[in-house]
Amino acid sequence: MKTFQTLARCMVLTGLAATTTSIQAEDKFRVCADPLNPPYSSKDLSGYENKIAALFAEQLGQQLEYMWLPARIGFIRNTLKAENDNGEGYKCDIVMGVPAGYDMAETTQPYFHSTYVLLIAKGRGWDDITDPAQLANLPLERQETLKIAMFDRGPGTAWLQKNGLLEQGLPYQSMTGDSEHNAAMQIDKDLRAGLIDMVILWGPMAGYVEAQSPKGSYTALEMKSTPDMKFDFSIAMGVRHGDNRRKQQLDELIAKNLQQIQSIIGSYQIPLLPIPAQPAAKDDDD
Repeated sequence: MKTFQTLARCMVLTGLAATTTSIQAEDKFRVCADPLNPPYSSKDLSGYENKIAALFAEQLGQQLEYMWLPARIGFIRNTLKAENDNGEGYKCDIVMGVPAGYDMAETTQPYFHSTYVLLIAKGRGWDDITDPAQLANLPLERQETLKIAMFDRGPGTAWLQKNGLLEQGLPYQSMTGDSEHNAAMQIDKDLRAGLIDMVILWGPMAGYVEAQSPKGSYTALEMKSTPDMKFDFSIAMGVRHGDNRRKQQLDELIAKNLQQIQSIIGSYQIPLLPIPAQPAAKDDDD
C-alpha cells in the first residue's frame, strides 16, 4: 500500500512538473534568431524581425525570449527542432522569416513579398544604367570594367551566367562565417571601399545597404521575374511541423497586424510588392 501511495505521489508530482513547464513555455514568445544578421535580427533588437516579434509578444501578453544562433547550415535543426538539454520541450518555437512553403518548417501565411534588386553605386561610371538588361548589351571593353558582386548561389548569379557576365563577377559567400559581418554588412563595406560597384541583392539586404549611406548614393533597379528565372518571393514565419495551434495563432496575428508589419518593414527601405494569393490549404494542413 505504501509503495502504491509513493508511486501515485510521484505521478502527481511528475504531472505538475509537466504542467508547470508547459505553462512557463506558453508565457513566453520564444524566437530562434541570428544575433548578428541585419536588417533581419540582431542581439541589440534593431532588426525588423525583432520589432515584429516584440509586437506579437506584447499583444499576446508574453515575455519575448530569444535563442541565438548564427544563421548557417543546420540552423533549423539546431534551433526550432532541437530539444532542451533536459529533454523537456524545445529550445525555441518560432523563426520570424522563412520562405513561404519552406519544407524545413510549417509556414504561416506570408507577411511580405519582395524582390531582388540591382544596386549600383552612383558616381562610378554606371549612372546611365536604368535597366539591368543594359549590362548584357554593353560593349566588351566596358563590360570588362564591371565590378559586380557574385554570390555562391541565388538568382543573381544565375542571371549573370545567363547574360554572359560571370567573368565580371567578384565571388562572395551567402553565409560568410564571419562573426563580425553578415553578407549585407560585407557588401556595404566593400561598396563603400570601391572594391565593387554594384550587386544583385535580396530586397531586405539591398534596403540595409541603402540605409547605411546618404540618400541618393545608389540606383536601385528591381529585378523582374521571368518564366525561367524567379526574383520575387513571399516571406512567412516558421514553426515546427505539427505545431498547428501556434501556426494558427501567428496567422491571426499577421492578419490583424498586416498594415503595421508592412509599415515596419517599409521603414527599413525594403522594396515591398503585393503579396500574391496563396494556394488553398490541403485537408491535412488544417
